[in-house]
Amino acid sequence: MKVEQIYTGCIAHAAYYIESNGEAAIFDPLREVQPYIDRAKKDKAKIKYVFETHFHADFVSGHLDLVKKAGAQIVFGPTAKPGYEAIVAKDNEVFKVGGYNIKVIHTPGHTMESTTYLLIDEDGKQHGIITGDTLFIGDVGRPDLAQHVIADLTEQKLAGYLFDSLRNRIMPLSDALMVYPNHGAGSACGKNMSKETTDTLGHQKQVNYALNPKLTKEQFVKEILTGLVPPPGYFPQNVLLNIKGYESIDVVLKRGNRELTANEFEAAANETDALIIDTRDSNVFTKGFIPNSINIGIDGSFATWVGTLIPDIKQRILILAEPGREEEVITRLARVGYDNSIGYLKGGIKAWHDAKKEFDKIKSVSEDELSNLVESETVNILDVRKASEYVSEHLIDAENAPLDFINESMLKIDKDKTYYIHCASGYRSVVFISILQARGYRNLINIKGGFNALKESGKYKITDYVCPTTLL
Repeated sequence: MKVEQIYTGCIAHAAYYIESNGEAAIFDPLREVQPYIDRAKKDKAKIKYVFETHFHADFVSGHLDLVKKAGAQIVFGPTAKPGYEAIVAKDNEVFKVGGYNIKVIHTPGHTMESTTYLLIDEDGKQHGIITGDTLFIGDVGRPDLAQHVIADLTEQKLAGYLFDSLRNRIMPLSDALMVYPNHGAGSACGKNMSKETTDTLGHQKQVNYALNPKLTKEQFVKEILTGLVPPPGYFPQNVLLNIKGYESIDVVLKRGNRELTANEFEAAANETDALIIDTRDSNVFTKGFIPNSINIGIDGSFATWVGTLIPDIKQRILILAEPGREEEVITRLARVGYDNSIGYLKGGIKAWHDAKKEFDKIKSVSEDELSNLVESETVNILDVRKASEYVSEHLIDAENAPLDFINESMLKIDKDKTYYIHCASGYRSVVFISILQARGYRNLINIKGGFNALKESGKYKITDYVCPTTLL
């Protein structure tokens, strides 16, 4: 049986393509659907179905455009109530794709409509399960997201449903089945995902803590809910887009792909509420940027950080990118529902320079320079990594101010004092400083190379490892 995983690392997302006898199906597609259409054309196949495992929170799915562009039918699992035409399947219903059978297994818990699809080949052999966010490699989907959309779906109630789904619908299946999840390590939809993106169900029964048969339901619920941090603010907004519908990616690209001269860009920034996002490398950004712009580098976890740091997906956005990468930026914004890009600076930062416009900078120090300062004076060091990273190991005198909770973290900062900021390598610290500098904080200095450079130098006292679970 041909099952092709199409993995997008920057948002830790896995879609799936299957094809048989000229018919194809796509599972959990991303917003930009042309790659799936091209893949089917390569096999001279027609995309018959788009199967959705649930209403996704961390990205906007491409199912609606696949209907328009490929003539596919959308399939959701039981209890789903989409705001557009779709098949809402019954539990145990079977769909045919060429010689393959796709069996619906309703597995509520991550969300109420969450569904696992059992793949059965031409010979009637069960091959694998596409599990969405019900079962990951090394983890299961967090059961607290639906509550942010439907208040009475408490995380305790959903965790109980998830226990029942795993024990009664997933674990009785054959150990030989392949597990095909919707996400891998780095996704905020779970807390302990493996870097591996597929595995056998039998091996997961041995190593996945959530599949431990000795856990009672009460123990399972406690284990699943322990250690969860609040989800990014864009999650419930993406859920609603996936439920109600959204604009075609083509409309979004056309709106955002608008060239602006330096003067036009400046006017748009001054005359609208648009936010300027500079997507260049952090080391380049610090040396000179448009005042009040924020740096979220395209080569990092760009879409995830945009979704975490910009509360409103309707926010208008002006883009500064390396020339030739503007459409990539617009596309990656649209993946997480930020559809209101209104243009980009033609020619990039060089055009701003050539127009003799004003620049701002972020001061940086090397590990050596910081070491000299520490020897001669008391310095304030802020570690903007996640709390779990900080707990694992950190500089003795550093205070944790996580980027992912920047509004709370900024309350720790006295505008009249100077702070030296680091993350792991420099990406997040520059994001942090750029946001606060746009808000009037001028005494923030970036530590180049971040914690990795500080640790490698051997000059700083670092805490011993403390298991985070001991602090929960």
